[in-house]
Amino acid sequence: MDRTGSRTFAWSVLVTVLLAAGAGAADVVINGDDIGGVVASAHGPEAGVWVIAETADLPTRFAKIVVTDEAGRYVIPGLPPAKYSLWVRGYGLVDSPKVTAQRGHLVNLTAVIAPDAAAAARVYPAAYWYSMMRIPEESRLGYLHGGRNEYLMWMKNMGCVGCHQLGNLATRTIPKSLGPFKSSKEAWTRRIQSGQAGGAMLGIALATLGGTPLEYLADWTDRIAAGELPPTPARPQGAERNVVATVRDWSDARTYLHDLSGTDRRNPTVNGNGALYGTPELSSDYFPVFDPVSGVATTFKAPLRDADTPTTHDDPVVAPSPYWGDERIWNSRAIAHNPMLDSRGRVWYTARIRTPHNPDFCRRGSAHPSARLYPLESADRQLAVYDPKSAKYTFVDTCFGTHHLQFAADAHDTLWTSGGREVVGWLDTRKFDETGDAAGAQGWAPLVLDTNGNGKLDDWVEPGEPLDPHRDKRLSVSFYAVMPNPADGTVWGSVAFRYPGAIVRFDPRTQLSEIYDVPPPGFGVRGADIDRDGVVWVSLASGHLGSFDRRLCRGKLNGPTATGGHCPEGWRFHQLPGPGFVNVPQSSVESSYYTWVDQFDTLGLGANVPIATGNLFDGVHALVGDRFVTLRIPYPLGFYAKGLEGRIDDSAGGWKGRGLWVTSGDRTPWHKEGGAGTKPLIVHFQMRPNPLAD
Repeated sequence: MDRTGSRTFAWSVLVTVLLAAGAGAADVVINGDDIGGVVASAHGPEAGVWVIAETADLPTRFAKIVVTDEAGRYVIPGLPPAKYSLWVRGYGLVDSPKVTAQRGHLVNLTAVIAPDAAAAARVYPAAYWYSMMRIPEESRLGYLHGGRNEYLMWMKNMGCVGCHQLGNLATRTIPKSLGPFKSSKEAWTRRIQSGQAGGAMLGIALATLGGTPLEYLADWTDRIAAGELPPTPARPQGAERNVVATVRDWSDARTYLHDLSGTDRRNPTVNGNGALYGTPELSSDYFPVFDPVSGVATTFKAPLRDADTPTTHDDPVVAPSPYWGDERIWNSRAIAHNPMLDSRGRVWYTARIRTPHNPDFCRRGSAHPSARLYPLESADRQLAVYDPKSAKYTFVDTCFGTHHLQFAADAHDTLWTSGGREVVGWLDTRKFDETGDAAGAQGWAPLVLDTNGNGKLDDWVEPGEPLDPHRDKRLSVSFYAVMPNPADGTVWGSVAFRYPGAIVRFDPRTQLSEIYDVPPPGFGVRGADIDRDGVVWVSLASGHLGSFDRRLCRGKLNGPTATGGHCPEGWRFHQLPGPGFVNVPQSSVESSYYTWVDQFDTLGLGANVPIATGNLFDGVHALVGDRFVTLRIPYPLGFYAKGLEGRIDDSAGGWKGRGLWVTSGDRTPWHKEGGAGTKPLIVHFQMRPNPLAD
């Protein structure tokens, strides 16, 4: 419906178009704020291709994207007043000529068959191009404890693909602006030195992986430059044709976005139709805010408590960037990583407010209960809370470092965080609101196994020391993701940057932990989440979505044998979509950074559906039953999902009243289609009951 500011309905139309489609006829019915029609090529109706409507008439970039049904029909619903460019993109095609379209009109579109395989492959997901890379044989990787699998862990969701979408046009080619080189290996050595992240890239490629990736990256891009092509993907099928995706941008071209939040995870009706809040992590202190109703994107600058807080602007440019030269485009003191709304609509951030040196109450000799148990000398990032109503930004000094955060469904609105150095940290936000005393409202604990089996926290042996039958054992691990369990009040965390990777369960009542290593064929944990039954879902570098159900464990969960490998029967592995590497064909190349569980059916695919970021598929993968449904953004190419969250804007609004919000998180947003100057994206995925629903 066409809604004016007074919410009156100006008009609506119902139009029916009939055309021959095989042996029958097909109807397309639209309303006054829709565009619909049929897509056909010289081969007939084109099923499973995307129709894109884009306009520059609104405050930010706006594109709405749908998929055609089996007869080539499409309906793009709920378009705001504007003049639109309309075109078709799909596998086996090249982009059709753009036509001008207006709401309330039927527009039949002519799809253009690709003249050759190379032209068709330009719009394939990055995964298919990335799958052309060769992976070293085990004999080349003797310096890694986990061999080829550990190499893949670093190349996929720990290293390269953890920050970039390898396989998109920008990464499968070498910029000519880098200059002349004797070989592509030299070119890649120079390339990964670019910009303020050059030091980190060099560290992974040269120090961690011994320089091996450079040879294989060079071989990959050489073969692509010589005309070698990837396998052909299948077009969207089934529920994938019901997706409606709305693409907007926010922030600025020098900023990359990590995450977003727009509701309370425990009650996704909070802040319905309200603003969404993003985190620019290392790149900026201008925090983005997006109003989905007006389409206006704004920012506010995060303040710092202490003037001597470090800034990423001091991170040097190792070598000039092909995009920004010697300019230091990152300049952040807050280095905010993750936002999360509470029940009052306030935004909690993991954000830095000071130098790493901890205050006295955190350190050895303090009377603080947590410091007596395990004192902390430093923390890289703390907490802050922003109230949109008052625009007040409050500092919350924590002894433990912070990274991700989630609220527990308890009487204290406890905020749990990851990022502590071998500890898990929490804040009683009710107590903090009442007293303003951050020291008194927080706590933290080391991660200790009950290896003596008596069910209580005792003196422990340190990591690296042999087990003692009379003592417990402290773990030398840290949480990456953090997940309060709504089923029993425990808290789970994923253990990343470790082979093979693990998940840890912490019980706040006993302050004891359990650890569960990922067994073969899985490895390489990164982001994770938990469903309402207490099942943990984990993104794995092995190309799987892993699940762990503690209820399936058959042996003892404490004692001297419960040190990680004691419950392989609790694990299940669900292979993610996509081909395998050219010489490792049995697994998926997909590299999922994070998994989020839709506990309350905010997307419309069901409650407790796990959704993994599809970082090489320009979207996300939802596991519905035993089948993945991929929600892909075909335009602009290079969308790199990082943070995701579902929200219900209108419980009575059907599919239009709910959806999944996803932000792009590639550290180089200008790698996507459009190139230098393009901004980070914010995407709203919605699932309608069929491809023609309005």
